[in-house]
Amino acid sequence: MTAIDFAAFVDELANVSGETIRPFFRTALGIEDKGPAGRFDPVTAADRAAEDAMRTLIKKHFPAHGIIGEEFGNERADAEYVWVLDPIDGTKSFITGMTAWGTLIALTRKGEPVYGMMHQPFTRERFTGDGKAAHYTGPAGDRDLHVRPCATLADAILLTTSPLLMKPDDRRQFSKVEENVRLSRYGGDCYAYCMVAAGHADLVIETELKPYDILALIPVITGAGGIVTSWDGGPATSGGRIIAAGDARVHKAAMELLKGS
Repeated sequence: MTAIDFAAFVDELANVSGETIRPFFRTALGIEDKGPAGRFDPVTAADRAAEDAMRTLIKKHFPAHGIIGEEFGNERADAEYVWVLDPIDGTKSFITGMTAWGTLIALTRKGEPVYGMMHQPFTRERFTGDGKAAHYTGPAGDRDLHVRPCATLADAILLTTSPLLMKPDDRRQFSKVEENVRLSRYGGDCYAYCMVAAGHADLVIETELKPYDILALIPVITGAGGIVTSWDGGPATSGGRIIAAGDARVHKAAMELLKGS
């Protein structure tokens, strides 16, 4: 069974999670801080309700599959097929009424991501990929996604959620890249990666990511022709320090500047 056989089911997961999340957005919802002392890491009823809805649907249709989720942990994580869920990636944007958040749904087979979706229920946009192709569906119509060429850092647009999320040494290395690009912008979360896949930006550099933050986005970016690795060029599947780029030349240039960390 190939990843594309699951595409319709991923749409179902997006539908049920989106219907669960939308009523909470831009309302006076309660916020819990699940972060360690000094680090605000919010979670809401919307996060938990959406993940619960997706887990219920997966268990009904694919009881032998594993599930890894941000809010409710792991079930059968050693199964051949495992669903990796982040019900609201960008909860800080969500609680402030901003739209730079989305639901991340990944399907892995033997630990490798074979299909991924970023769904923004409020704007009704979906970015999907299987590592060979990537697609957009939303108000702007349906289209294939393709990264854009970018030969040098001087021509590049760089995105990150916030340098303040990085450890001091990593932040110093990040600033070396930032000083060499045409433009840098903050606050993107999962949306930043989709903008690279769509050809609107060239680089995303982040740290401290969990697998559920990145696994759904890898098939989208690679399907659009881009590249996603760790800062040292290794696999990005475990999270940590990540570089995503539309052009291998910019990826290499950024990685060279990050090497000192």
